[in-house]
Amino acid sequence: MSQHNYDDIDEDFEGEALDGDRIDERTAGLGAWGLSVLIHSLALLIIATIVITQEFIEQGVVNLTVMEPPPQPEEHQPERTILEQEQTFNLEVPVDVVNPQLTKLDMPVDEIQTEDPVEMDATARGREEAVSSYEMTSSFVYMAIGPGGGAAGLFGSRSGGGRRRAVGRFGGSQESERAVEAALRWFAIHQSPNGQWSVAGYPANCNEGGPRCEPGTAHIGAAGDRAATAYALLCYLGAGYDHRHMSRWRQTVRRGMEWLVEAHDGNFNYGRNYEQGIVAMTLAEAFALSNDPTLRKPAQKAINVLIERQTQDGDGYGLGWDYVRPRLDRMDASVTGWVVMALKSADAAGLDIGNSLQGAERYVRGAWKAANPDHARLSPYDSSGFPYTWNAQANATGRTNLACVGLLCGVFLGIDPDDIMMQTMANYVMENNLPTAYPTNTYFMYYNTLGIFQMGGERWQTWNDTVRDMLVAAQRRDPSCFDGSWDFVGTEFYGHQIGRLVSTAYVTLSLQVYYRYLPMALGGGANR
Repeated sequence: MSQHNYDDIDEDFEGEALDGDRIDERTAGLGAWGLSVLIHSLALLIIATIVITQEFIEQGVVNLTVMEPPPQPEEHQPERTILEQEQTFNLEVPVDVVNPQLTKLDMPVDEIQTEDPVEMDATARGREEAVSSYEMTSSFVYMAIGPGGGAAGLFGSRSGGGRRRAVGRFGGSQESERAVEAALRWFAIHQSPNGQWSVAGYPANCNEGGPRCEPGTAHIGAAGDRAATAYALLCYLGAGYDHRHMSRWRQTVRRGMEWLVEAHDGNFNYGRNYEQGIVAMTLAEAFALSNDPTLRKPAQKAINVLIERQTQDGDGYGLGWDYVRPRLDRMDASVTGWVVMALKSADAAGLDIGNSLQGAERYVRGAWKAANPDHARLSPYDSSGFPYTWNAQANATGRTNLACVGLLCGVFLGIDPDDIMMQTMANYVMENNLPTAYPTNTYFMYYNTLGIFQMGGERWQTWNDTVRDMLVAAQRRDPSCFDGSWDFVGTEFYGHQIGRLVSTAYVTLSLQVYYRYLPMALGGGANR
């Protein structure tokens, strides 16, 4: 458009255009061009500064300090009330465990956000290879819990959308999730200022008013407190809460992890193999979930202690574990169960476990065969037990009522669920260990809930329909120190005198089964 046209437009608009006005317009136009050049120059300078600064940051030249927001108070929060307001569920559709279909679960769960400028890598939620679809071979040992993928890996269902979907898909409920969060609140208000949970001293930390919880009366001392602290931390980790990422329980977990890392005897020995297994499992899972590099060394050293204590047979192959030292004449199923779980978590975290799990599989098969001399004649409809102890030298066993441990170990070791050993031990569990009322043997229940969940199918449907609501109904709801816990009197197993800390931990871990580990076969051989 020509200048003449502009003049015409001005004349039409104003009715009469003066020469002085035209001169002012030209002058204003030149000023506008200058201002435009100045603004664009400044913009280019800013962009160049950002690009150069980013290059320095990537090269490690510039250090950024991120101010950490003040921790949110965790004590005395009415978690039940908050959960009533925040979480709503839609679980109208029955769970289909044969051919599971995703169902929408309208249950907001805290999305974990990084507090530090940390780039999460593929190990942040467990290794992708640590899945159940991989069988053990002579060249590698991969753990067997669920078909994880990508960065999610073994523990990918524990938080955010993964947790939400798993609860809806595998039979959790609004109430079971509320019970988990209430239990985590109970643990938080009983944590010592130094970060530990004390078997005998934990009630003194509660300021809720009213009667206090009962102190534990067994395994009091350093080893017991280490195990109790690890139990509590496993409950937070099982729900996806670690010490490094923002959540309502971050500070609680951080204090506990700091205490636990420093609580060993100088050689990362936390006690007998039983306590050592629980602590090593906790350190490995915390490392896998948080990707905190400072945890790699403590977790690896704790695992190394377990590997050094593994029993070896006469040909140099590993087998199981006893309480303290390697013993070919006595391997203990209860101890070996915790060690296998610790090694599984360590493998998922990318730690070095050597061929220890291959040896553990030899132990499981050898002990099972010794306890069931007629194993060659068993059918998938029969039952078989697993021995509490096995003397490999004499091929003799103790009582054979620990199918719960044998089943879960088999799952973690990648043994085919259609294997006759797995099928018959699962039958034993359903026939002898299905709880119908609380209190029950919480030790058996913990192992069996994880094991039957992995076997899937009608067994899991029956188990979950009974156990889930039974546990939710049994949770204490007193407006006092007890709120969120489970009673320990009548829970039967020999360690129940440790008290409310352990009973609450076992039940909480059982109610987290839907997302702690992915199921090993979706619609496959295990789901019959």
